[in-house]
Amino acid sequence: MQPTPFTAQGVRPVVLKLGGAAGVDHGPALDDVAARLGQHDRIVIVHGGSDETDRLSNAVGHPARTLHSPGGHASRHTDPRTLELFVMATALVNRRIVGALQARGVDAVGLSGLDGATLLGERKRAIRAVENGRVRIVRDDWSGRIREARSEFIEDILASARVPVLAPLAMTERGEPLNVDGDRAAAAIAGALGAEALVLLTGVPGLMRSFPDADTLIHDAHLAEIEGLLEWAQGRMKRKIVAAREALEAGVDRVIIAASNVESPLSAALAGNGTTIARECITEVAR
Repeated sequence: MQPTPFTAQGVRPVVLKLGGAAGVDHGPALDDVAARLGQHDRIVIVHGGSDETDRLSNAVGHPARTLHSPGGHASRHTDPRTLELFVMATALVNRRIVGALQARGVDAVGLSGLDGATLLGERKRAIRAVENGRVRIVRDDWSGRIREARSEFIEDILASARVPVLAPLAMTERGEPLNVDGDRAAAAIAGALGAEALVLLTGVPGLMRSFPDADTLIHDAHLAEIEGLLEWAQGRMKRKIVAAREALEAGVDRVIIAASNVESPLSAALAGNGTTIARECITEVAR
């Protein structure tokens, strides 16, 4: 059963995911958000925090560790100390984005998935990881899967003409914080809101058949082609395609994966730049 789309002043929201990798400049995207709000758009922002977490981890002498699954997926080892650092790092990134939006005249509200029980998650209590060619079980990890997204708190913020800015933390049934993937958190929020679009901004132009050859960029696809898209995706792009599938299956009309380092990146993505994956295949009818 698909959620009923949330609308404010007749406008379905757009969910924008800002990356947290090193060297990402959020300025152009935030300028674009401010401009689009003047046209009565409704926008929800979800952000990452990987680079800030790495910086804090190195500063306190607890450097980041990466877990590699037998299937080749890489993820941050979120032991209890790293979870503390992740919570601090994402809070700092959140404050920076909120402050930057306020400086642009945008009334933004910073929160995480714990606020209003917006993101409910389940901890991965036993993770299989490959280390020195051998598979071992990791039991002290505090990353998790999103089990449910609740939209009521975000809808209240949108209805008051404010911009919610969400850090990628979920809450267990015992009220404990969990590190969750930012792209998939954005997908869950977009699905719960019945968003018109989910825009995943990244450091590349979109999904390419032969990375990093931009001439092989895939401009348009649809949900039924997701498995083929996963075969072309490499590294972090795989998670973005998985997030796209989850958003589309939850009722989002389209997901756009596009470059963050261009002028007006949100508007450019919504206008067709990047890779657009639609929920349904639209066939043009000859007239």
